[in-house]
Amino acid sequence: MDVLPLVKALILGIVEGLTEFLPISSTGHLILAGDLLDFNDERGKLFLIVIQSGAILAVVWEYRMRILGVLRGIFRERQANRFALNLFIAFLPLAVFGLLFKKAIEARLFQPLPVAMAFIVGALVILWAERREHVIRVSSVDDLSPADALKLGLAQALALIPGTSRSGATIIGGLLFGLSRRAATEFSFFLAIPTLIAATIYQLYRERALLSADDLGLWTAGFASAFVSAFLCVRWLLRFVATHDFTPFAWYRVAFGIVVLATWHLGWVEWTVS
Repeated sequence: MDVLPLVKALILGIVEGLTEFLPISSTGHLILAGDLLDFNDERGKLFLIVIQSGAILAVVWEYRMRILGVLRGIFRERQANRFALNLFIAFLPLAVFGLLFKKAIEARLFQPLPVAMAFIVGALVILWAERREHVIRVSSVDDLSPADALKLGLAQALALIPGTSRSGATIIGGLLFGLSRRAATEFSFFLAIPTLIAATIYQLYRERALLSADDLGLWTAGFASAFVSAFLCVRWLLRFVATHDFTPFAWYRVAFGIVVLATWHLGWVEWTVS
């Protein structure tokens, strides 16, 4: 196999792993990276779906004991039942709105200006959220109520807007709703599991005609690099939020929004989807 496609697969896997759980929009970064690496055809888009599974597995592995405990306790332990119910409730808004509006949103908003504006507006929301008084009402994911879960799910649904960031919408929404930084961050990780698994299965089914055993090497390389980089990123982010706020990510989003506009204006990146 040619080495260059493998290198591109490794790079894109790293980009996926590093950006999936940070409040900076993995979708925007992957599209830009895919265009710059000339890996943005239909085969490349399918590849991006596959490597997303590597990032999911990283979270599953990091929280494997907690997840196993919930699975063992479902229908027997109140706390496990409550946790599972909250995940289900939080998952529903994005699933419902995604099925109803995803195609329309991609057709109308997946353009340079809306994506760049989503980056910048999201940055302003983060800056506002960090400057307001943060009253902690929920210090642990175990303390979430179904109403809290629904609000976090509605916040996550904003990620249907390209450039918003699924994790960013959930984490910052959590801060606005009274969650501690760690609780908001951890719930974002847990909520990513059903959300990304459902999205991956759905997209693989839609694009099943493009599946080919010839791409197994590329998928393996991208999956592995996404897993390793996401695993390191999740652990780093949990340490980071213990002593820092999310302001640096806001300024990064502003810079990246400017990059999106500049690359579009200069004709370096097309920023289009089929």
